[in-house]
Amino acid sequence: MRRDPTTGDWIPYMAESWTISPNKLEITFKIRRGMKWSDGKPITADDWIMTWRIHTDKAVGSNLYDTFFIDGKPITLRKIDDYTIRFIYPKTDADAFAVASFAPWPAHVFGPVYQREGAEGIKKMWTLNEKPNNIVSGGPWLIESYRPGERLVLKRNPAFGEWNKDEAGNPLPYLDRYEIKIVKDVNARLAEFLAGNIDLFAPATVDHISQVRQAIQQGRLDATIKVNASPVASSQFMVFNWNKASDPFKQSLFRSDKFRRAMSHIVNRQAVIDIVYGGLGTPMYSSVYPVLTQWVNPKVPKYEYNLQQAAKLLAELGFTKKDKDGYLVDSKGRRLEFNLATNAGNNQREQIAKIFVDEAKKVGVKVNFTAIDFNTLVGQLLSSGPDRPFDAIIIGLSDGSLDWPFGSNVVPCKGNLHMWNKSGQCLDPRETQLDALYSRGRTELDFKKRVEIGYRMQEIEAQLLPVIYIAGPNYHPAWNNRLGGEHPDAIISSIWGQRELELTFIKK
Repeated sequence: MRRDPTTGDWIPYMAESWTISPNKLEITFKIRRGMKWSDGKPITADDWIMTWRIHTDKAVGSNLYDTFFIDGKPITLRKIDDYTIRFIYPKTDADAFAVASFAPWPAHVFGPVYQREGAEGIKKMWTLNEKPNNIVSGGPWLIESYRPGERLVLKRNPAFGEWNKDEAGNPLPYLDRYEIKIVKDVNARLAEFLAGNIDLFAPATVDHISQVRQAIQQGRLDATIKVNASPVASSQFMVFNWNKASDPFKQSLFRSDKFRRAMSHIVNRQAVIDIVYGGLGTPMYSSVYPVLTQWVNPKVPKYEYNLQQAAKLLAELGFTKKDKDGYLVDSKGRRLEFNLATNAGNNQREQIAKIFVDEAKKVGVKVNFTAIDFNTLVGQLLSSGPDRPFDAIIIGLSDGSLDWPFGSNVVPCKGNLHMWNKSGQCLDPRETQLDALYSRGRTELDFKKRVEIGYRMQEIEAQLLPVIYIAGPNYHPAWNNRLGGEHPDAIISSIWGQRELELTFIKK
């Protein structure tokens, strides 16, 4: 399945049709015949079945694992014949079509490895050292070449165009090649766009926008830019680690909602918008992205920038005095100090962290900031157990569902991205509440009732404050005018993007 960007409705894609059972617990899909993998093998029901089996093997560690469970009960797939699959849901599911839209992997490639070596075999497959010719695709592109730190070059997959055609019968994608340049940071990306070396760019600051506009006005660049098309469909946030058994002082602190509320009061969201996003951004106070306007609870409590209120809350936690360096200490002389990390090379997150460090110092909180390798950062964030190796992290998430915008792997206490608490169980009664409400909302098919549940979840999130949301840039897509095929203006937003790459072409 995929969504029609003009209506938001789910429409057939790799399935040509479907039927829903009267009790709404089963969806039977008729798979489109004639689809092939890039190596010529047919795409059949076996591919979805094998992919589902791999995702639902907990040892694999797939981020889609939690998607296939409702209240701990599995969503199962059954092969009816080579071109018919039945999805069987343990309860009604507002996200049923989103679940069914997962991308299949080639069973003839992954199946033998999985049967022979299990999860460990799957983890070793298709690493960055794999020869491009060995990678089988069902999508529009094949890997032509990859040079670490330089570029990834994709070429058209002819098999995709056999069943993906435009109204005139032309095979998709239109482009023969699609290159992704790898640059060190967003400033380098801007320079490449201004030089005409890359075609797509989404500036996030006023300075970058003005440079693009100036280049267009002066005739140095033939391009289009849409300023403030929408807020972004992503979040930037700070999360504290509740699992620090080796440091009971910090663990107790990080588990205190009063402490987290104080930290939210220290976050200067307007400074982030002004300095990091050049005034063109949107503050965030809940897990629902501002672009999803129908889901945002306008009455959700907000712990806005207020250093006096932060100091008051910290005093209530016993931090009433300062040491000779001006940092808060408790009655035992323990300094209010923690380490904060984000991924190196992400200029915006580094700037956000530095703003927070400066504001925290004004209150008397010592924050030690370091920027580390992204994979190392994510490894720390996804680690589990009673003693995880970080204090606080600034990172982000993207890609929220229009049907139910709460993450199946974020909200439930056993979720892979329940980042603050990876003990495997709820530690706060409000976590338990959110867990239950997540299930209620996901299984509620009435949209208005689902929104009411979503509103309640945002209110509890604000009380618990497991994640401190900061702000995000607005979406300002830009493209070189040698490209055609962009969406109509009414559709361009961070939800739908500026174009479908399959329908993008170079003007003659």
